[in-house]
Amino acid sequence: MSNNMTNAKGNEMYPTEMTPDTLAHLGDGRVAYVKTILSENVRKLFPQAPQMAPGIKLFSLHAADGTPIMLTDSREAAVANAWSQELETVSVH
Repeated sequence: MSNNMTNAKGNEMYPTEMTPDTLAHLGDGRVAYVKTILSENVRKLFPQAPQMAPGIKLFSLHAADGTPIMLTDSREAAVANAWSQELETVSVH
């Protein structure tokens, strides 16, 4: 059984293998994602953040390579910040 796929025109397509380095640079400078984070985990991503009470749901904006950009208390604010920086937000699962 082949792992190959066909596109809508019936042409055979081959899976593309991405190296970790290629994946890390995918969308550099143009793509970001929003992640839900609990307050007790904030200092792992944002060491300069003040100590917070545990259990608070926050949202962090990340560059495509996972670099944290900002922290906020609303998803809408994170998306608005991405938009103001001309970043396209994508969903990650």
